[in-house]
Amino acid sequence: MTYHSFQFPGETLALFAAAEEAVGQIPPAFALDATVAVNPFLGQSGETREVAAARLARIAGARLTLPRSTAAAWIAAGRITDRDLAGAAAGAGLSVAALRAAAGEPEPALAPDPTLADLAKATTGTDWPAFVEERIGLWAAAQFDRGQALWPALQGTPWRSWKAFAQRDLTPGLHGLGGVCAYVAALPDDPRAAFAELCGQLSLTAEAAPLYLQRLLTTLGGWAQYARGLGWRAARDGGHDATAFELLLIRLAWEGALLAAFGAALAAGWKEALTGWAAPLQPNAALRADLALQEAADRAEERRLAEAFTIDGPKPPRDKHPLIQAAFCIDVRSEPFRRALEAAEPGAETLGFAGFFGLAVNHRPSASDLVEARAPVLLSPGLTSGTAAGRAAGRAQDDGLRLKRRAVRAWGRFKLAAVSSFAFVEAAGPGYLGKLAASALGLGKDAPPTPAPRLDLPLEARIAAAAQVLRAMSLTRGFAPLVLIAGHGAHVTNAPHASALQCGACGGHAGDVNARLLAGLLNEPAVRAGLVSEGIEIPADTRFVAGLHDTVSDRVSLFDDGLGEVPAPALAHLRQVLGRAGAVAQTARAASLPRAGSGAGLAARGRDWSELRPEWGLAGCRAFIAAPRGRTAGRDLGGRVFLHSYDWRADQGFGTLELILTAPVVVASWIALQYHGSAVAPGVFGAGNKLIHNVTGGIGVVEGNGGNLRPGLPWQSLHDGAGLRHDPVRLAVVIEAPEAAISGVLDRHPGVRALFDNGWLSLHAMDAEGRIAARYDRGVWIGRKAAATPADRAA
Repeated sequence: MTYHSFQFPGETLALFAAAEEAVGQIPPAFALDATVAVNPFLGQSGETREVAAARLARIAGARLTLPRSTAAAWIAAGRITDRDLAGAAAGAGLSVAALRAAAGEPEPALAPDPTLADLAKATTGTDWPAFVEERIGLWAAAQFDRGQALWPALQGTPWRSWKAFAQRDLTPGLHGLGGVCAYVAALPDDPRAAFAELCGQLSLTAEAAPLYLQRLLTTLGGWAQYARGLGWRAARDGGHDATAFELLLIRLAWEGALLAAFGAALAAGWKEALTGWAAPLQPNAALRADLALQEAADRAEERRLAEAFTIDGPKPPRDKHPLIQAAFCIDVRSEPFRRALEAAEPGAETLGFAGFFGLAVNHRPSASDLVEARAPVLLSPGLTSGTAAGRAAGRAQDDGLRLKRRAVRAWGRFKLAAVSSFAFVEAAGPGYLGKLAASALGLGKDAPPTPAPRLDLPLEARIAAAAQVLRAMSLTRGFAPLVLIAGHGAHVTNAPHASALQCGACGGHAGDVNARLLAGLLNEPAVRAGLVSEGIEIPADTRFVAGLHDTVSDRVSLFDDGLGEVPAPALAHLRQVLGRAGAVAQTARAASLPRAGSGAGLAARGRDWSELRPEWGLAGCRAFIAAPRGRTAGRDLGGRVFLHSYDWRADQGFGTLELILTAPVVVASWIALQYHGSAVAPGVFGAGNKLIHNVTGGIGVVEGNGGNLRPGLPWQSLHDGAGLRHDPVRLAVVIEAPEAAISGVLDRHPGVRALFDNGWLSLHAMDAEGRIAARYDRGVWIGRKAAATPADRAA
């Protein structure tokens, strides 16, 4: 923030800095149409888990560790061994006996430090925190609406819009809080001046402000995170957005209104609260025990993973010239299918790469005015793509589709409008019985095929892009006659969080566009000719085909682009192999899903509008491995591991290693930590119960008819009704590369290094024998010792 219109004293400038710090502690969230996993502890990645745990306890009354009952069950089952407990206890200054005892005790209750709304509730008996949450939520739903509302109601910047709203809102007076309209009217219109005035009214000090202001933002749930997302994206693209600051200001104004109304009764409690907010962050004994149990669970999973690689797994025969190569996204849901495909065709070789396939594009679908960012949210797309709309036929097709979509929108508005909606239900309602029955039985139809996308790039840039992608995939030689580029998506119905099941590397969209773009690029004769000068020669008989792996049904469909140039026997064989692999993967997936039967009906789950769990998404993810496929081929990793193909011997200068650690690893950490946060602190970082969700503003969901936006994952995406489907343990990152090369990348990227140094992720090096041989510990590589006892090995 910059302040040009006012001269503020030093104390006030420190408060502005505290506000910026508080905003930076809030994780971003993105709208439902293209939501992606976000690390809920993103603002705390620069501090240790111990400090972050103390912070979360004070601002939200929540924990970031797995329940003690879970740790106790793992200890009893031998999943956590004495060796794991000893390592965790030593780091926490505890004994193994004390840690075992703590696991058998219930967690002490946590309560956040109080706001003025909390003090007013205790004094008056009225639930003012819930009231403030409801009033801000009502305003925010209209302010941030992205087209869901038929009648847009609010305009202007958040602070000015809210002031106009609050000055006409008589609800506070009806609940016993008089004078709010006049109080708000008297506040300055300039947000900076209003912030300074409110801080003065509350006697807020620079020492108390950072935690207190973060607490205020936390009370706003997903609204604060959505506002933070607007600012986060603006900063990523070199801009600035003050929405989160103004939302904080609105919440601060409610504190001021409550103090103005009940000041005498709140004065003593507020003075004490300010002293508390200024106290440093420090975990107490109970939190330290919780953190040590979490560390023991993390170490147990890392040990089990390492032990899995001490036994030679079955490896399919390796052909110097494979019949089929298939590149899949590194998504954990791809791992079982890759394993099934290699088993179905010993001459097949699979690769893992981030599902946007190195092409970060802004894509405009046919006949659409919308532009979709088909890229990881960490990146601002530098490429553009669309369908071949410049041709006469393409334009005619676009015009037809555009008219059809306008008609659909008009019909939808007619159904929802205040006057016509009742007449519509009376006249047309019975005609929808068939559609409802078909949806209930999962009998919906798949979407029709779409035109092939095209990159808007000159030839030289297309050649450079193709070379860069192939090198990053470690695919520069040994091409098979047929290479499948398989993106992934999830065909689901009536699922507000559908985009969370799509490809995170594609910005919450399916991976079809990126797969088709890459296959088309690598089939271009001019691009292939240009690749020769880059040292990459693709054989003349090699053809690339694009497909889409539906992670609900475990079917891979092929796009028509260029299929006519593939020999018919080869294409038929590919379809047959994909079908066999799909059947195996379906059977395995069905075993983990409620009421899934043998797996043959998985596709129907995606078409069923009443299905709460069409699939498990990335629940259970626990590791990221970057190594040649030979290290993991034939090993059953349970659909819990991100698999990235990487051969460090072909990576001159370790540029690909740097790319992997700074992009795919970070994206995987966001996914794993989102599942972790939604599992251990669902009230803060979870989306709640799908059964009572209502979509608000096209942005997110609320539970019931209002209140806070709920970020994160729905409970049904984590829990099967009997227990958690996601074990809340940290992600283990395993890289086959020289330890010095890995350390060199971390030295150049302190933000990534902080994720490992502060315990959010663990880092391990794989040796030339395919064993996890060393563990990174704050700049030092420690050789991994074999399990000490038979019990350890059995665990």
